Amino acid sequence: MQKGKINVQTENIFPIIKKFLYSDQEIFLRELISNAVDATQKIKTLVSAGDYKGKLGDLYIEVKLDPKAKTLTVSDNGIGMTADELDRYINQIAFSSAEEWIAKYKDKDEGGMIGHFGLGFYSSFMVAKKVEIHTLSYRKNAKPVKWECKGTPEFTISDSKRKKRGTDVVLHIADDSQEFLEEQRILDLLKKYCKFLPVEIIFGTEKETKKEKDKEGKEKDITVEKPRIINNTRPAWTQKPAGLKDEDYKSFYRELYPLSFDEPLFHIHLNVDYPFNLTGILYFPKVKHNLEVQKDKIQLYCNQVFVTDSVEDIVPDFLTLLHGVIDSPDIPLNVSRSFLQNDSNVKKISGHITKKVADKLEELFKNNRKDFEKKWDDIKIFIQYGMISDEKFRERAKKFCLLKNVDKKYFTIDEYKRHISTNQTDKDKKVVHIYSTNPEEQHSYVDAAKERGYDVLWFDTLIDSHFINMLESEFENISFVRVDADVVDKLVKKEEDLPSKLSDKEKDKLKEDFEKLVDKQKFNITFENLSEDDMPVSITQPEFMRRMKDMSALGGMNYMGNLPENYTLVVNSNHPVITKLANEKENSKKENNINQLIDLAMLSKNLLKGEKLTSFIKRSVDLF
Repeated sequence: MQKGKINVQTENIFPIIKKFLYSDQEIFLRELISNAVDATQKIKTLVSAGDYKGKLGDLYIEVKLDPKAKTLTVSDNGIGMTADELDRYINQIAFSSAEEWIAKYKDKDEGGMIGHFGLGFYSSFMVAKKVEIHTLSYRKNAKPVKWECKGTPEFTISDSKRKKRGTDVVLHIADDSQEFLEEQRILDLLKKYCKFLPVEIIFGTEKETKKEKDKEGKEKDITVEKPRIINNTRPAWTQKPAGLKDEDYKSFYRELYPLSFDEPLFHIHLNVDYPFNLTGILYFPKVKHNLEVQKDKIQLYCNQVFVTDSVEDIVPDFLTLLHGVIDSPDIPLNVSRSFLQNDSNVKKISGHITKKVADKLEELFKNNRKDFEKKWDDIKIFIQYGMISDEKFRERAKKFCLLKNVDKKYFTIDEYKRHISTNQTDKDKKVVHIYSTNPEEQHSYVDAAKERGYDVLWFDTLIDSHFINMLESEFENISFVRVDADVVDKLVKKEEDLPSKLSDKEKDKLKEDFEKLVDKQKFNITFENLSEDDMPVSITQPEFMRRMKDMSALGGMNYMGNLPENYTLVVNSNHPVITKLANEKENSKKENNINQLIDLAMLSKNLLKGEKLTSFIKRSVDLF
């Protein structure tokens, strides 16, 4: 048996940091500012603990850019470091001072330490050819120290001229990273990663117009320059919900999404400290039909440091339609904070968020149903998506999921089951729910169904085919068919079928006449004994095939897209126009009228286009 210690070659650590450890070069600035925030939080903790008697002063972090010298500097007036601490925390890679600090001051640490890995500082070598640290510790009689390294295992520690407590990290930007000497680039990064950090971050100056009185006492506008503060140190999610008004939440929403013109419908304030730490605010936006446009609007923070806006692994997929902020130091990130690590806390957090969302929706429904109904069209796709994809949410959502009919009346699922007649059944004795995807385009079908006494639901979202399938599997003895499906006209609510006004021989002859004028690959012609009030000719489509095509198209697969469209041309054998047509002797007139009836049916189905539409218009004009 052989025992020993793994030998890490320090010569290889910098290429690893530069190329592989961090997934995105730009996060170096986030890491350096996070370290600076930790330094300022530590000095506050020392004051609270009575371990520092000096003057605290205004705490801040300043980012300075010098394009001529090709340097970028991050400065703080925090705790600072001694030469020994520099050697301990900087020279010993992955020895994080945060772990040691938390153990010592876990009961007095006010802000929470951002850094845990001790590698954040070294991300600076992704963009810098040389890094300097100028620091002065808070400790009494401490001496200012300078640390310098050129991206190799060799470093120097020497005396510094720094006179105030705190640390400057000076990056000499490498030739292949000159973009980080551009003011706008740095400003964008600060606003992305540091917008809500708890310590003021200063970057350059900005102009402000103020009113001032001249010698004669007249007011005039003057322009002054003031430090540009990048961040909001007390974002809404870090405050107690009891101290916030509805306008505060809306104002914070506008701060998160300045380009959004829609107000959120309502919000949830998350505030959990056991069994995990979780804060945040989630907003319900008006959900548009394009689901992909809606996603990636939840921002993940760790102690107010922006991490990512891709949170699929933290919240269920349907909740990614929400907007807002989640902040948790208990979400396990890898060393570069770019990817989640497997951990039981993630599932607990995900489950808690789902429960809070369901609680909020149920509360809104119970407390003010009329207002909930007004918001329904804007949130229904979110709730439907949740019911399809999350079983636990589905059980809760059955209480407040609404079905709307074409008369714009709303029902819960149980209410609707009681609302419609149980005589509305198919051949399998299942209660049939009839729906329309577009009452305007399908008006003739909707009108015919309502005349028969049917209630027609209104389903018009992208995921309704999946939602309907879920409802059929979830509730026994029900089925759904679109109002223009090929089974609707068979759901006759009468004790016996209507007799036909045409003989079988007349039907056969008329069917031959119709078949000559349609594409038999696309249309199947059938005769039905309908009411005189129904259309003479209508077009239906198999419910199953149409629904499967919709579902495949939504999934992006379109695995049924190559199948030919198939329709049924229904001829009403009891309509006066059809009985008259059966007796027509003049072939050209008969053919012309059949074409007109077919085109009218296609027009009502939105199938008449191009050359056929032009021919129909000309033929219609000739009738006058």
